[in-house]
Amino acid sequence: MIGVTDKISDLDPANSYDFFTWEIHQNTMDGLVRYKIGTTDIEPAIAEKWEVNNNATVWTFHLRKDVKYADGTPLKAENVVWSINRVMRINGDPAWLVTDFVKKVTAPDDYTVVFTLKHPTAYFLSLLCTPPYFPVSPKYNPDQIDHDQTAGGAGPYMITHWVRDQELDLEANPYYYGNKPKTEKIVIRFYQSASTMRLALQNGEINIAWRTLTPTDIKSLKEEGKYPVIEVPSAYIRYACLQTVAPPTNNKLVRQALAAAVDRKAIANIVFQGTVEPLYTMIPIGMWSHEDVFKEKYGEGPNLDLAKQLLQQAGYSTSHKLQIQLWYTPTHYGDTEADLAQLLKEQWEATGMVEVTIKSAEWGTYLDYARNAEMQISLFGWYPDYLDPDDYTTPFLESPANNWAGTRYNNSHMNEILQEAQSLSDQSKREALYKEAQQILAEDVPYIPLIQGKLYVVTDPGIKGVSIGPDMVFHYDLLYWSS
Repeated sequence: MIGVTDKISDLDPANSYDFFTWEIHQNTMDGLVRYKIGTTDIEPAIAEKWEVNNNATVWTFHLRKDVKYADGTPLKAENVVWSINRVMRINGDPAWLVTDFVKKVTAPDDYTVVFTLKHPTAYFLSLLCTPPYFPVSPKYNPDQIDHDQTAGGAGPYMITHWVRDQELDLEANPYYYGNKPKTEKIVIRFYQSASTMRLALQNGEINIAWRTLTPTDIKSLKEEGKYPVIEVPSAYIRYACLQTVAPPTNNKLVRQALAAAVDRKAIANIVFQGTVEPLYTMIPIGMWSHEDVFKEKYGEGPNLDLAKQLLQQAGYSTSHKLQIQLWYTPTHYGDTEADLAQLLKEQWEATGMVEVTIKSAEWGTYLDYARNAEMQISLFGWYPDYLDPDDYTTPFLESPANNWAGTRYNNSHMNEILQEAQSLSDQSKREALYKEAQQILAEDVPYIPLIQGKLYVVTDPGIKGVSIGPDMVFHYDLLYWSS
């Protein structure tokens, strides 16, 4: 019995684009390839082998011949092609992960799938690990989003019961080609709040408390010592977006001063009670090409002397203060957001030259404000779509891919760097380009990286097999009881 405060959006990977729903897809479907448990290495799944041409534009996959859907129907190449064309046709929220890259996909025979890409893409295997590429059951509606379709794909589990926002029941897929799940049945219960979920764990109603307990809950459960609290490194990041076109944040000196005044350690310890790590770039700790460029340029922080110098150069003083608005959204990122905004306000105002007005808006409105670049500074978070530095650079730093963020950042050299990095297959050359991109990020400061999150799983003492790798997917099939 697993408890969550998260929600399932759509049981259709043609439209679902949130991390918990993708976790359900990962447990009820399989892709052509997958991340090897606990690593960023990619291994065969439905495809047993593959080849790629010299410029990474044509990828040929050879399927296993023993893959079946949960109803026993064999899965063949035509099912893969049908599913991917369906995603492209429906064009839901995650479709860009396919449509931006795939020119066409074909099945020359029952067990061969060929992708022809629009441009060279060295990290295409990482894209294939995302649910929009997973072959779904033919029971899905071919032309429309099938919001409540429980047929799934060819994963280790099948859905046997679902009541939205209440309960999801999974049972082992009897036709699964891989290792049999260690636990036959998994039940997921949905809770309105972290406090209710914690109480359910303590009352024995659930065996695992998962996404997401509050930092306070995690800290007190650790101190209590009754339940194992498993800490998992994650590639989840938090950052501030700074509008770069309209005054006063269109002045690079202002953006640099704000970056210099941030105390990330205080944010990690005060707001998140030590459950996160300070982050000094947009590429997460542990991912290749990560460099602490903000620490190198501005120090560990807070560097108030540097912040004051930069503000003076920008024309501000204690009698003529920089006036800025800092926005946050009160529910989407949990109940710590108001505290995060307040602490940033205090850190910036500690220069004596800044006055911060805090404003907030609910998630839907907040996203509209961001798209329209109506917020001077706003707080956001990012879970990866695919495990590659491109996913932490292009959506933020390349124009117009970054229109969603409201920074209006556009640097032609940055655009060229990121486009070149996408097309190369040599990782060492790509790494050099991403490091250059991070140096420019620290100079231009359209974003201020703040913290990198960790994941926490709290379990009954008898639960074993909790395995969450860098992809942050909870693999239910590895869970088991130990007496």
